[in-house]
Amino acid sequence: MSRLDRTPSFTFRQLSAFVAVAETGTISAAASLLMVSPSAVSLTISDLEKVLRTQLCVRRRAHGVQLTPTGQAMLARARVLLQQASEMEAGSTDSGGEPAGPLSIGCYPTVGPTVLPPLLARFTELHPAVTIRFHEATADELATKLDSGELDAVIVYDLDVPPTWQSATLLTRHPTLVVANDHPLAGEAGPVALAEVADEPMVLLDTAPSAEHAMRVCAAAGFTPTVAYRTANYETVRAFVGWGLGWTIMLQQPQLNTTYGGLGVVARPIGDPRLEPVRLLIAWKQDVLLSRVTREFIRFAVDRYAAAEGR
Repeated sequence: MSRLDRTPSFTFRQLSAFVAVAETGTISAAASLLMVSPSAVSLTISDLEKVLRTQLCVRRRAHGVQLTPTGQAMLARARVLLQQASEMEAGSTDSGGEPAGPLSIGCYPTVGPTVLPPLLARFTELHPAVTIRFHEATADELATKLDSGELDAVIVYDLDVPPTWQSATLLTRHPTLVVANDHPLAGEAGPVALAEVADEPMVLLDTAPSAEHAMRVCAAAGFTPTVAYRTANYETVRAFVGWGLGWTIMLQQPQLNTTYGGLGVVARPIGDPRLEPVRLLIAWKQDVLLSRVTREFIRFAVDRYAAAEGR
């Protein structure tokens, strides 16, 4: 019998148990998720390791489970196989050919409250059989999760995007200077020169890639800012600016220029230096076979913003 004709010795039940253990970190948590006993999960993982003739994870008493390098490599492939099996099963039911199954999306914390909600609301309205999980994280964390297969796609700026990713443009944003509504520049007509705030304290959104981009913008204006406050929280930055504790640079701004405390902030376009717009992308790994749900979401997101921006 040729290798192409040989039926795999492992089962989807074994793969499901392996993925559950990898994602939860413990045998007991995986057992609870799968609604079976911990001993059954442990035996299933052992059987899978015997079939594959390799160790996939290390069981550490009171410290959970840690994947071996082989286990890490197998995890992404196991997810793909389970995803394809789920699609095959969904396609054979009476779902009318509608996309169905899980979708994991990642984004920056600044994108979470502004861009993602309307996308998810409309997409799930069109495709109710899709279940979506989303993760807000820094650029490094999103890259790790996408590369490991934990995320299907990410929404990020085109700043230091890995060459192993494929992407499509959603929209473009210009960097803006954000000041309190009683700041001298708040009421100026037209774009402002960033150098006008060079001697004032800055409130830095201290998360990648926002921080690096803001510092590059300041460098283009010919100065290094005096960073008085740093925070990774988007709304905390706006609150500090609203209280007059400094200015900041942002790409994403909510429609209401009011902080949680009710203070006003104003976003002013930057005319000097002349800055290139920054694209907001939806990205995925180029060497991964995307699920139908992921492909549909990418197409939906791109079409939605193309229509909105007149592309």
